[in-house]
Amino acid sequence: MDPPSYAPKTVATAAAPNAIGPYSQATIAQGFVFTAGQIAIDPKTGQVIEGDITRQTEQVLANLGAVLAAAGSTWKNVVKTTVYLRHMTDFPAMNDVYGRVIGDARPARSTVEVSGLPRGVLVEIDAVAAVAS
Repeated sequence: MDPPSYAPKTVATAAAPNAIGPYSQATIAQGFVFTAGQIAIDPKTGQVIEGDITRQTEQVLANLGAVLAAAGSTWKNVVKTTVYLRHMTDFPAMNDVYGRVIGDARPARSTVEVSGLPRGVLVEIDAVAAVAS
């Protein structure tokens, strides 16, 4: 009998922006999906969504939701997110959108302020979620 395979499986969906480097949108391994950080890029145009933290967070979470769906998961299966903010003063507005989008899900979360993000965006979020084997 062959031993079980633990090789990770990559996830890709046209409903989220293409990876812009040598990485995948997400990787499934050991019953979890690990997403790459999503930023406020419109997957149809490949352009950054202009606007404030509210608009950018909405796009980031839409992109992240599309990656989770492509991996066979949902916000209810998310166990951890990390939020990277360009300005911690944007936390309340980001948090309002985040709470609205994730609904009753309550994953663990870390939020940090960073000195810069790709393409000058205001927010980046990644997630870890359980997936069916």
